[in-house]
Amino acid sequence: MRAVVYTESGDSSVLEVVEREAAEPGPGEVRVRVVRAGVNPTDWKFRAGGMGELAFPEIVPGQDGAGVIDAVGSGVTDLAVGDRVWTILAQHTRPGGTAQEQVVLPVAHVVPLPDAASYDVGASLGVPAVTAHRALTTSEDGPDRLSPGAMDGMTVLVAGGAGAVGNAAVQLARWAGATVISTVSSDEKAALAQAAGAQHTVNYREADTVAAVREIAPDGVDLVVEVAPAQNLRTDLQVIKPRGTIAIYANNGGDEVTLSVRETFSTNARFQWVLLYTVGPAALRAAAEDITAALVDGAFGVGDDHGLPLHHYPLEQTADAHAAVEDGAVGKVLLDVG
Repeated sequence: MRAVVYTESGDSSVLEVVEREAAEPGPGEVRVRVVRAGVNPTDWKFRAGGMGELAFPEIVPGQDGAGVIDAVGSGVTDLAVGDRVWTILAQHTRPGGTAQEQVVLPVAHVVPLPDAASYDVGASLGVPAVTAHRALTTSEDGPDRLSPGAMDGMTVLVAGGAGAVGNAAVQLARWAGATVISTVSSDEKAALAQAAGAQHTVNYREADTVAAVREIAPDGVDLVVEVAPAQNLRTDLQVIKPRGTIAIYANNGGDEVTLSVRETFSTNARFQWVLLYTVGPAALRAAAEDITAALVDGAFGVGDDHGLPLHHYPLEQTADAHAAVEDGAVGKVLLDVG
């Protein structure tokens, strides 16, 4: 089988396509023949050495993918050969991710893909949708699970609604009944956030963001899904409701945040840090179940109609796909594997 590997940290040129024997699944594992693989910022950050030393001598990148089970190990009863699936954290604590034709994974990292959902959708879930689910389910006064009506009466501010996580947060929040406001940097990105389902958009380059959000939500927002705390936290504190939550999942725009203690005290808000690698198995299972339910309801999609343009690359051009994500491609970058 073909696999993309790297054996040293560096830019995308360290990636190469090699031939490998497909591994056999062990107890509690399945082997997935990958049809489509997703590329996320975390993939190039690991590859570039931003997460520290390489954990294995040779690594196949890729946390997200979708495909068909072609072998099962002993003790596997809930999944079978021929099942369509999507993956969660495929490369977490393992050397082999989804940028290969066949990947062996524990059953806890494999989720059935509803028949109506395409492989493009399946490969776009994983990191973005599970991150969004976590961000939406940690509020003191909000739900810990998502379903239709679970967020009725809540207002959610999604920073960067045109990004992959932002797009997922908009779609899931709307499915759960929330009113969604998204901040954007251009009219084009506003159109993407609206296609995802945001009822309101605010161009932070042209408007007073606090005034614009307060005009839509005079009492403030219940929840902020934040991608750039260094730039936006002061704004977030001015629009959050008492006991609201600011869920922070990335550090776009800077690594350091300065808080005014007095100003922050007055909000009674909580800061929820979101990193999938340490959320725990219960949170991952809950996200998988709720996201799958949204798929069954037809409430989650990808592509232009859903505000997430797709960019396809063949497996042999994985280096180009990584470079596209690193350069800030708008939409979702996918590898055509099978």
